[in-house]
Amino acid sequence: MKTYNRLSTSRVLRWPVASVAYFFVASATLLAQQIEQQNVEKHPLVPALERAREGLKFIEESIDDYTATIIKRERIDGELKEHEFINAKIRNRKLKDGKVVVPFAVYLKFLKPDSVAGREVIWVEGENDNKIIAHETGLLGFKRFYLPPDGFLAMMGQRYPITEIGFQNLIEELLARGENDLKHGECEVKFYKGAKVDKYVCTLIEVIHPIQRDHFHFYRAHIYIDEELGVPVRYAAWSWPTEPGGAPVLEEEYTYRNIKLNVGLTDADFDPDNKAYNYP
Repeated sequence: MKTYNRLSTSRVLRWPVASVAYFFVASATLLAQQIEQQNVEKHPLVPALERAREGLKFIEESIDDYTATIIKRERIDGELKEHEFINAKIRNRKLKDGKVVVPFAVYLKFLKPDSVAGREVIWVEGENDNKIIAHETGLLGFKRFYLPPDGFLAMMGQRYPITEIGFQNLIEELLARGENDLKHGECEVKFYKGAKVDKYVCTLIEVIHPIQRDHFHFYRAHIYIDEELGVPVRYAAWSWPTEPGGAPVLEEEYTYRNIKLNVGLTDADFDPDNKAYNYP
């Protein structure tokens, strides 16, 4: 008599149960992904991030270099420092086939306050062992200093290294922070047309995180985008009030004046031996 292998009742029952369980898990996962995508699409930061991506693309494709006067004020170790006035020459990095063909380069000359007036700093990506070349004034003005841009001496009195200066770096940093903030709620975003910074007519983007959380970098931030030049001419950020009903605490502000785009900067503009500079 021919015999047949029989499946156990428990195995037969487990198969449809497992299939149903898989269906529900897969459906729940898909639903969660759809909800997350909908939440991201509805997040108030989305229009601001779209504007930032457009601005970054414009800078990468259309701006080779620029000069400007930068006015910066930063809180260092809890103390809000004086405004610093700096003449800057900045050349943007250019890539070809994923390789750097024009390195990012910066020249800074400090104008005010008197404690830093006359200081000059040069940094060229990948050159001079990737160090800045700087000189002070007064008793320390007799020699050139070669320093790591993120080292202790170069960072004295600074929130960020020279390698992070400029329009492109600012937008990239704001995009990175914004992408992180998309994971969370508790965010308010407003756009104001016609805001003015000196002679520049701008769109002001205001971002507020009303509730202090570890994953947020600031309480309030203002980004001013010039409507003609298409670049950020001012950025300021405040931390949360230290007491109920108190004022926000200014942490950093950077304003660009006298902006000139695509002026044709050359390697000589980032050479400490340039006769127009005062390097020893």
